[in-house]
Amino acid sequence: MLRPYEYNNERNYLKNLDVAMKYFRKEHEINYTFLMIMLFCYDLEFWTADHVADKMGRSSKKVKELFIYPAMNRDLVYKHFDRLSPKRMSHEEHLFYEETKMSYRVRYALTQKARLLIQQFYKMLEG
Repeated sequence: MLRPYEYNNERNYLKNLDVAMKYFRKEHEINYTFLMIMLFCYDLEFWTADHVADKMGRSSKKVKELFIYPAMNRDLVYKHFDRLSPKRMSHEEHLFYEETKMSYRVRYALTQKARLLIQQFYKMLEG
């Protein structure tokens, strides 16, 4: 009756979100944008900048400039397929596609260091 709080039967995983984000900002110098993109890419084996930009509602140029290149410098992202790979196209374009060097895109992936940071973030969320 005089308790300051009482839990209900539902689990709230985001209760520690603010604490976890502040910790990552301070201890690992990972800002909100870095963290959100890393969380989005965590379950992907590899991805293109265009895919991440499209799914997260950002511009591909900004994803590259503000996340991928700085993250590569910090060993959080690496080029999974360094060779060039085909661009996104419609079914009809795919049927009549001619491969040229300029029509390919690089695939990126999170490093083990980044994956471990995300695992640590999830553990902090669970309490």
